[in-house]
Amino acid sequence: MMLLSNGIKIVLLLLGGVFIVLQGLGFEFEGASVSTLMLLLLALLYFVWTKNKSSFFFWFLISFALAQLIGFVSYYTPEEFIQDVDYFYYISNGLYILAYIFLICRVLKDLNFKSIVTQFYVPIIILVVLDVFCVILVTDTTQNVLTLNEYLLEFFYNGIIMVLLSVALINYMYRNDTKSMLFLLGSIFIVFSEIIQLAYYYIIDENYLGFIYSAFLVAAFFFFYMQSQKSFSGPVPAYSDEHLKT
Repeated sequence: MMLLSNGIKIVLLLLGGVFIVLQGLGFEFEGASVSTLMLLLLALLYFVWTKNKSSFFFWFLISFALAQLIGFVSYYTPEEFIQDVDYFYYISNGLYILAYIFLICRVLKDLNFKSIVTQFYVPIIILVVLDVFCVILVTDTTQNVLTLNEYLLEFFYNGIIMVLLSVALINYMYRNDTKSMLFLLGSIFIVFSEIIQLAYYYIIDENYLGFIYSAFLVAAFFFFYMQSQKSFSGPVPAYSDEHLKT
């Protein structure tokens, strides 16, 4: 079993490299298929070979993989079937949002809110102000190319990823251990990947942006997986993973 696990890890590294190259060269169809396979393999690796599993993290992987799969299917759907409403766009983005909500819940469920508010009320206020400012600024770049419903969805989407980053930062400040640091790094790369991807799709159609956002996405999942294999070693003894039954 250990040999199979190591084999899957090697395949994942190779697929990650192939995904980055494909996106950098502008082969989005092929890149979507590779990323879907990569995420499904990562979910399998996590579910079978991780001892202390979190149901929130597992469903994050599944939701993200499904969103990638729907995006892949949409590339091969004739435009006449989409008609006035692009349901693939709404469903896939809804699944991405759900995936990030699972990650946020993964962190929040073990935090002592009273202690956090007492210790970090000033950073929390600053983060809220920065989050609102960044979400408005980033989303407004798409105002001229999206419908009202699409704009509102993008606004909510960007709000969720900024909440993820803020929660990851507060979690690291609170716990100050390797696990929370890796989670924070994964969240940072996710946010950078999403912002660059937004610019790639709606502002500047340059292949180098595809290379950058896909590299950041692969790095984010690398750090997320690494943190999922770590045990808590920080100052809060009550912390524990939510076990996922196999």
